Formats: sequence, structure tokens, C-alpha cells
Amino acid sequence: MQNGRWQAVDQPPGRTGMDRTMGTDKSTTRGVELRTGIKSESIRIKFMYKGMECRETLKLDHTKQNIRYAERLRGEILNAIELGKFDYAKYFPDSGQLTKLGLTTVTSASTVGELVREYLDQAKPVLAPSTHLRYTATYKTHISRFDNMLLTELTPPVLRAWIASINRKARTIRSILIPLRSALDYAVNDDLIEGNPLDRVKISRIIPKEAKRVEYVVDPFSTEEIKAILAACDGQERNVILFAFSTGMRPSEYLALRWGSVDWTNLTVLVERTSVLGITREETKTQSGRRSIDLRNGALQALRAQRNFTALEDNLVFQNPKFGAGWQDARELGRRWYTILKKAGVRRRVLYQTRHTFASTLLSSGLNALYVAKQMGHKDTVMVSKTYGKWIELENGALSDYFVRAIPGGNVAIKG
Repeated sequence: MQNGRWQAVDQPPGRTGMDRTMGTDKSTTRGVELRTGIKSESIRIKFMYKGMECRETLKLDHTKQNIRYAERLRGEILNAIELGKFDYAKYFPDSGQLTKLGLTTVTSASTVGELVREYLDQAKPVLAPSTHLRYTATYKTHISRFDNMLLTELTPPVLRAWIASINRKARTIRSILIPLRSALDYAVNDDLIEGNPLDRVKISRIIPKEAKRVEYVVDPFSTEEIKAILAACDGQERNVILFAFSTGMRPSEYLALRWGSVDWTNLTVLVERTSVLGITREETKTQSGRRSIDLRNGALQALRAQRNFTALEDNLVFQNPKFGAGWQDARELGRRWYTILKKAGVRRRVLYQTRHTFASTLLSSGLNALYVAKQMGHKDTVMVSKTYGKWIELENGALSDYFVRAIPGGNVAIKG
């Protein structure tokens, strides 16, 4: 700081960066500002487009990685502008600049249906394929009832009456509201409406008490059930299921696993990509989702057996044996999963319970909660404590062979 003003990091002494009286904004490089609010941080990038100075805020913390991302994003935008290929709505679908630049077809006289459909089109490039598919399905099933209603007619009383009639549980109702809320925020940013009517709707005062109960139950499998499930399948299906149980990885993560991510020396697996709807993305669900997982005996056994099927292809580890290609998504594997459960005589539960089985098993054996959280891709123990609290308190026994951490150089032989 010099004379009460922030200095730009890349400028020599004597030249000021951003001129801020409160000291809450800071410039890193030209066109990139670090902003600090009362409760959160953000990064703002600036650039000229069609003769107008545009400012867009990225809700990112001030980490080196995020700052570099903002700088690269701005550079990418400037390059696209220079080439005449910049699509503003693709990069910033919720930006208020779209209206000022004449890039939106929705007006204050538009209907709710027109708004939501345009929002879904604008947001498609930046949403995960599964998220966009879910939002679109939610629109068609629930929100489309407002298709012909003017934006100005969608008031809090109208929304309260609708929410009360949905007859779904709390979590489901909040999920239904996500695309509508996002579309309405889009309208607020474009000055089409003064405020988001959902901001004045208290969901907790509308949803019946019966619907507030916990919807999703953590229902892990016992060791006996795991053995029965594994006995009811063989080959590649057995391998992927055993791997799921003994790593706690999300289905989207292990279905995208490649052999190059397996470290046979240190017996770890690097989680660095996901596969949803047959599309592999070079990213994980969350920033903390990119992680290194310690292989346990069950996972190591599964990988060694799977090498006989796919290792020579140097591609995806797990394939659908019926088609000789990667699983389309967790739903495709899930259909086989239910068939296997029925054959094994095990009570029907979703495939994701393999992840819960991993977590609850490790925690009840006394393993450190933070270690388990990191293995599962959580940044801290909050989610683990909230979801698996009773297993942390249980600590009722040793790990079964499947969940014992594999030792580099050791031999693995598991019956089951």
C-alpha cells in the first residue's frame, strides 16, 4: 500500500493500481481485480467489447490458481473478441451486460417460459451435461405450468401456493426451484424485474412437517452382504463393484478412471476426471474432489483382475462387458447393479450406497475423520460428521480385508 492506495502487483513503485478508499479491492494484473466483501471474496475481470467497458465478477477465492484462471479467462476473451468469435452469453449467461449490448431476446413483457428456456440455452455451455439435463427435465415437469404467465405476474403469493401444492419432500422442492431461481436472477440482472420473487418466499414455512424429514438414508452394506453381492457377479462387473466398495469413489469418478491414473508403485489412484452421460470431463465435482486415493486390498484385487480385460487398451479401466466400451453412465451400471442385488438376495439399495459403505466402515473402525474426508473428496470433516456421525461414535471393530490399506510390495489375496 502507498499513500492509502493499493499498488498493482505488476507495476513499479510510484504507479498506483486500483484507487480504493476502503482498501477492499486490489489489482493483480491489468484488467483483473481482487475484491473482498464482508463475507466473501471474488475476482473481477474487465475488458472492452463493442465500445463498452464490461466488468464481470467471478465468485472465486483469492488463491493463486483462481487468479491465474481469471487471467487466462480474460486473455481467452480478448483473443475471441479480436477474432470476432466472442459469444458473451456463452461465457456469462447471467450477465446484466447482455441486455445493454442487445444480446438477449427476453424483455420485461416476456413470459416465464421464454425466460427459463433462454436461461437454459444460455447456461448449457457452462453447466455439466447431467445438470443441464436435470434442469431441463425440471422445467418440463414442473416450471412449464407458468409458461404463459408474464414475468411481472409471477409474485410471491403465486409461488407460495404452487410450492404448497407440489407434494414433494424438502430436498426435492429445493432442487425443483434451482433452475427457476437462476432464471429469475438472470431477469433481475437484466433489469427485467426489480427483484427475485423467490427471495421473499420462506420455504420452511410452506413445506408440511411430514415432508421435512430426512429423505436420503445412509444405508451401508454389511460385510456379509458385500460377499453375497460379489458372489452374484463375475468378471468385469465384479471388478467395478468391488472397486466401488473399497475406494468410496463416486460412480462418475471410477467410470472415468484411466490406467494412467493408477500408481502401482505407491498403490494410489489419482481422481482427476468424471464421466457423466457418456461425456468425460477433465475435472471433478468439486475442487477438493481432485485427490489421490490410497488403494485398499479390495481395490487392488479389482484392478489386478481388471488388467486382464482392458490394460492393453491404455484407456478406461472399467468397461461394460456387453458392449466392450466404457459404461455410458451410472444409470447404465445401476441397472445391472439392481439385477445383481436381486440375484444375491440382498435388499435393494442405490449404487451410491457403496460410497457410504466405504465411509461408514472406515469411520466405525476408528480411522481419522479428516483422513476419510480427504479420501472421499471433501475439503474438511463437516460433511463427514454430518452424514456419518453415528459411525464415528460407533468404533465397533476392525476392518474387513476388503478395506485394509494395501502395502506397497505386499501380496493381496482376498477370498470372496
